[in-house]
Amino acid sequence: MNAFNANGFSHPGLNARQPGGNDGSSDARPMAVIIGSGFGGLAAAIRLSVKGYQVKVLEKLDAPGGRAYVHRQDGFTFDAGPTIITAPFLLEELWTLCGKKFADDVTLVPMDPFYRIRFDDGTWFDYSADEAKMLDEVARFCPEDVQGYLDFVKDAERCKTLGFEGLGSIAFDTLGDLIKAIPSFLKMGAWRSIYALVAKHFSNDKLRTVMSFHPLLIGGNPFSVTAAYALINSLERTWGVHSAMGGTGAIVKAMVGLLDSRGIQLRLNAPVTQIRIENGKACGVELASGEFIAADIVVSNADTAWTYKNLVAPQHRRHWTNRKIENGCYSMGLFVWYFGTSKQYHDVPHHMMVLGPRYKGLLTDIFKRHHLAKDFSLYLHRPTATDPSLAPTGCDTFYALSPVPHLDSGTDWVQYAETYRAAIAEALEASVLPGLRESIVTSKITTPQDFHDNLWSYKGAGFGLEPLLLQSAWFRPHNRSEDIPGLYMVGAGTHPGAGVPGVLMSAKALETVVPHVSV
Repeated sequence: MNAFNANGFSHPGLNARQPGGNDGSSDARPMAVIIGSGFGGLAAAIRLSVKGYQVKVLEKLDAPGGRAYVHRQDGFTFDAGPTIITAPFLLEELWTLCGKKFADDVTLVPMDPFYRIRFDDGTWFDYSADEAKMLDEVARFCPEDVQGYLDFVKDAERCKTLGFEGLGSIAFDTLGDLIKAIPSFLKMGAWRSIYALVAKHFSNDKLRTVMSFHPLLIGGNPFSVTAAYALINSLERTWGVHSAMGGTGAIVKAMVGLLDSRGIQLRLNAPVTQIRIENGKACGVELASGEFIAADIVVSNADTAWTYKNLVAPQHRRHWTNRKIENGCYSMGLFVWYFGTSKQYHDVPHHMMVLGPRYKGLLTDIFKRHHLAKDFSLYLHRPTATDPSLAPTGCDTFYALSPVPHLDSGTDWVQYAETYRAAIAEALEASVLPGLRESIVTSKITTPQDFHDNLWSYKGAGFGLEPLLLQSAWFRPHNRSEDIPGLYMVGAGTHPGAGVPGVLMSAKALETVVPHVSV
């Protein structure tokens, strides 16, 4: 008997089988308990089920999705987090594993352009996969940089082949895995920052911004993260940028449908407060209610730093000590303002970057100084450009995302959130959304403090550890815990990293290190 919650998601009821067949059932398959139902956790649940595990998914919130939660308010639908779908074949693989077709459950719409990048002076660059259009756009800003763009595309393609296709689903479980990968890192020029790579090919400052901003989509400072992340540019050129009809939440709902079809239990409002370790091995989890759920393996899709620091007792952590966790370099925080308008802005595309007056200086304030500046740059999401059903008739749904410092800034977001939101509204009204403030009919805010309190994200960081070279691959928290047998990681905080393709690939990497099950 399946139960449904208010968000329309189904999950098996209390008659679900207990771990390892200990409830007297004949099912003796090993039990995998997954903490969190973000994209990584849902993908891991599907893959482990196909491999022969019983699976239970435990979600802290009242609906699945994690950072891909869905807010519904006053007739408007807001995707809380991820909105950009690249490499959709990684989703299609999950359906194929279950003998189904992704396209039967989810409709993806290709974006053209992928993004509009609007500069503070009102000029803009439309970014797409069409080479002729891209060459024209580059030439509009700097004809001398056209050849540099073609050369940059070749470098990005090399990074995609070596980094994404070659290394993305490798778990980097041993030092030997790292040693084998060193030639690829050298060929990618991974010791350089992506901005340094871009600057080698482009002389125009605006084009340098256009070609280097992508790491911000996965929590990285373009002036610090490895040039290997040029692969994102190539991923988009190869497989496109897509949005789902119904929003990203429609993909989450469809993934939950796959779980349901395989009899996988998803429990909502079930926060895990401890991973129990017995005889040196993870043996299950404890919920805030005090309930213990036994497991043969535990997979955490929760924030990795939070998992180690708050769910695993210190005596079990020789590698991921509190000191090591605290000394890590973490991604920026996110201030997200969700709002609906009583009018439509037909000139605003689905994805738009509304840049402020500074680039490097602002990123230095955010990532290095942990200082909340008065100026900002925004990612403006208007999903009703593609799917009008996400707002009442004649209205528009938006969110404006501002990268901000994580909680080390000391900002009192309870006190300052409304001031910051008002500044964003004023800036948008003066630039791309005329008459905005008088047309707002619904509004909601999420701050780094909410990431910390509600999503249990360490320091309120939006993407876990920043994807620096020495916090990537083998240096990132491993998919198989370095400290505790039977504990595994998926999601943004482990290898290969943040972004929808990254967290989906973390579930592929997981497959290679969990114990084999004889089916």
